Amino acid sequence: MNEIYTISVAVAVVSIILGVGIGYLLRKRRWEKDAANASHDAEHILANAHSQVEAIKAEVAAQKNVAEAVKKEAENAKKEKLIQAQEQINRMREQAETKLKQRQDELDLRQSRLQRQADDLDHQNKKITQQQRDLDQQAKIAQAKDQELTDNLTQAKELVNKRQQALLAVSNLTENQAKQMVLDELSGQLVKERAELIRDSDEKVKAKADHYARKIIIEALQSSAADTVAETTVSVVNLPNDDMKGRIIGREGRNIRSFEALTGIDLVIDDTPEVVVLSGFDPIRREVAKRALTRLIKDGRIHPARIEEMVEKARKEVNDDIYEAGEGALMDLGIHKMHPELVKVLGRLKYRTSYGQNVLQHSIEVGRLSGVMAAELGLDEKMAVRAGLLHDIGKAIDHELDGSHVEIGVELAMKYHEPDVVVNTIASHHGDVAPLSFIAELVVAADALSSARPGARSESLENYVKRLQQLESIANSYRGVKQAYAIQAGREIRVMVEPSKISDDETVILARDIKNQVEAEMDYPGNIKVTVIREKRAVAIAK
Repeated sequence: MNEIYTISVAVAVVSIILGVGIGYLLRKRRWEKDAANASHDAEHILANAHSQVEAIKAEVAAQKNVAEAVKKEAENAKKEKLIQAQEQINRMREQAETKLKQRQDELDLRQSRLQRQADDLDHQNKKITQQQRDLDQQAKIAQAKDQELTDNLTQAKELVNKRQQALLAVSNLTENQAKQMVLDELSGQLVKERAELIRDSDEKVKAKADHYARKIIIEALQSSAADTVAETTVSVVNLPNDDMKGRIIGREGRNIRSFEALTGIDLVIDDTPEVVVLSGFDPIRREVAKRALTRLIKDGRIHPARIEEMVEKARKEVNDDIYEAGEGALMDLGIHKMHPELVKVLGRLKYRTSYGQNVLQHSIEVGRLSGVMAAELGLDEKMAVRAGLLHDIGKAIDHELDGSHVEIGVELAMKYHEPDVVVNTIASHHGDVAPLSFIAELVVAADALSSARPGARSESLENYVKRLQQLESIANSYRGVKQAYAIQAGREIRVMVEPSKISDDETVILARDIKNQVEAEMDYPGNIKVTVIREKRAVAIAK
């Protein structure tokens, strides 16, 4: 029993030992395996860590490259911005320089204009100084004459006193009667002497008329040249804004130079807001320039090539308008045959004015009036209409040729083979030559009617009537005037006097007095002729 127990214990112990040994071996193998696995895992982890480190290095390198690229791009952008800024600065500088140049051109233009005005003022001051010297000299002469007259008057009084004493001594007249007789005789002598002085003065004035006329005309032209040019030789073009002035001038003034060269018209640009002025003596060229500039302003493209194109179009339009105007005048008056070149010249009168009256309309009106009067008198109506229409044809080109419009009109009529009646009518309608036909006389009358009628030349009917009434009133206010009539549309006043109250010598003095009062009190265009008529009739009837 004990042996079995011992054996059992021994077996158990051996089993335990074996179990422990086997377990230790199994565990050791497992530990070795785990160790090998751990080593493998460690190596794998190390490999992964190495690969991650390499990836991180690559990413860092990539980011560094990106940063360098961004930096380089930023530097390029910075350089580009600097270049753009520099270009913008250059453009702004060029624009500023252009505006400064334009402003400088305007200032130079204004300064030159002011300089011309200053020169004109200096010239006028010199003339005024010379005129003042002449007036002083004339005043001295007048003073000497006045002294001479005073001396003569003193001598006359002495003679009157002596004569009065002699008359009182040899006659039975009272002192008052003798005095009245002497005064009446002396008054008649003074009137006669005054009339003789006036006649002598008129003769001297007529002898020096040409010299004084030239002098007065030159002075009048110089003193009123600006007003005349502003009224008859300029056209005004409105602008949408003042910025358009710079575009019209162009860079360094090339546009304005091109415009003036192509049109022959001066373009005046001053401080007047939204306005430019076209100045020139040729109305046709001025109309071409006005149309071309209006189109350029509306189009907005202003440069030399465009200016040339617009000027050419405007010139063609104006030429067409001129010919159409000439043909229209012929159609209105029923004239069917006329040389085409003369029709063109006739159409140019559309752009010609005289004292505010359009010359083409005036010529058509004269043609109509001449035709009506010729028909009433049984004359050639068509010839009268033709002569009336062409009587002022020379005014169409009188600014281009030397000579009066009458001389130029005669040359044109002869050149284009107009009838002799028409040629003589043109030559005689201002009294330069004698009229050779009744038609020429009719055209003169029609011309006076058309130009002198109320309202034809910028004078209202009310002012016209008042002027005639004032003229007649002045004449009727003098002693001895019987009747006074204003005729020739106020260009002449005829005064009828009573022969019993006014002598022949006194008519000369009366005409001079009326003339002086008219000049002092009235405003009127042209000249007014004062005619004093003294007529004495003696009637006897034989039975």
